[in-house]
Amino acid sequence: MAQKIYVADDEKNIRDLIAAFLSQEGFEVMTFCNGDMLFSACENNLPSLVILDIMMPGTDGFSICSRLRQYNPELPIIIVSAKDSPFDRVTGLTLGSDDYLIKPFLPLELVARVRALLRRTQIRQTAQSENQELSFGSLYLSTGLRTATLQEEPLILTPTEFDFLAYLIKNQERAVSREELLQNLWQMDWQADTRATDDLVKRLRKKLRTKNSTVHIETVWGFGFRLILEKEEEHKVVSQLSIHRE
Repeated sequence: MAQKIYVADDEKNIRDLIAAFLSQEGFEVMTFCNGDMLFSACENNLPSLVILDIMMPGTDGFSICSRLRQYNPELPIIIVSAKDSPFDRVTGLTLGSDDYLIKPFLPLELVARVRALLRRTQIRQTAQSENQELSFGSLYLSTGLRTATLQEEPLILTPTEFDFLAYLIKNQERAVSREELLQNLWQMDWQADTRATDDLVKRLRKKLRTKNSTVHIETVWGFGFRLILEKEEEHKVVSQLSIHRE
């Protein structure tokens, strides 16, 4: 059975172009002129993946993305938009999209990203049946339950954020390059936009700081990232300095 993809964009030529290329690749595609219609369709029959524009009549794509993520935490979502500022990219990813593609784009690149995201989702679902308990300091992940706790409190993560942390924990003895992360998490085999990893790291660092965590994501300049654990004594000093600054 063909995998079903829902596409919401207020420009008919964009909808038709996306539908044509995805249909040629064997996907079943349904298009909508606004996000509200797409969300209603998801409530009736959940697709394999959703592609969303941001600026549409009615509810904007960011809000639809957030609602979809609350409705189904595992639904793969790609935002396709002409809004290309770092703020818009971070906002879309923070609200739960798994990928953010800027218009104009090559249709074949969108197809590749769709296939990559669906492969990653399949790998994720397989991992759920082979539960692993991962830990680093006070950070604990359950790959089967797809849950995370930090300092014994729930840590809310998007699917991509969860996979990113799980990969770093599994490879905690070394630094992981941006290219390796793109190939293993996004399943991208071409010269991809490495800003995707940088945007994701910014969001995760903010979540860790909010929890006053001793777990940190360190940047290895010109290479990638690794997890480090701040010593308790140093952590107390940093926390006290932060309080005094506030």
